[in-house]
Amino acid sequence: MHPAFGLLIAYVAGSFPSAYLAGRLIKGIDLRTVGSGNLGATNVYRSLGFGAAVCVLLIDLAKGAVPVMFLPRLLDAGTPGSDRALWWALAYGIAAIAGHAKPVFLLWKGGGKGVATATGVFVVLVPSALLATVVVCIAVVWYSGFMSLGSITAAALFPLLVWFDSGVSPVLWGALLVASFICWTHRVNMVRLRNGTEPRLFRKKERGP
Repeated sequence: MHPAFGLLIAYVAGSFPSAYLAGRLIKGIDLRTVGSGNLGATNVYRSLGFGAAVCVLLIDLAKGAVPVMFLPRLLDAGTPGSDRALWWALAYGIAAIAGHAKPVFLLWKGGGKGVATATGVFVVLVPSALLATVVVCIAVVWYSGFMSLGSITAAALFPLLVWFDSGVSPVLWGALLVASFICWTHRVNMVRLRNGTEPRLFRKKERGP
């Protein structure tokens, strides 16, 4: 089987509508019409609670990690560690992110912003750079209360950390592409952050004098 067939497999895997199904199964709602309308873990957390959000997050991570980890080996996409295998792994990861953003199972109407699925992709390819980025994202969210700000900051920082970790490599070009895509999917959030209308993930406690 030609490695290009894996692009379709990865896209279909990425299209699995975990957040949509959680909304339907738990509360009988379409999350595309609730809250932010985004089919991601943040909207699940706000609409369905912590437990559902964790389940959706783990599934969305797997949607990115599994194709990148297994498809290059199953489809003989190159010697492990070679640039050819790495390029195919990146292509599978990008296809999974595209599926998450525009899921075929929902007729391409609605989807997530790609953060969790991209995290799954790069935790396989560059775990140290990815984990450092996650720490920064958590710190920004904890300090500000805005999940979107943490995601945007992480996307902007991630290619630089990949460069420090791996130098100029196929993964760096993939990181730049995915980071640009994630910033683009957060363009409305950027406007709301600038206008002071972005909802917080949680309310920060006021500090005493």
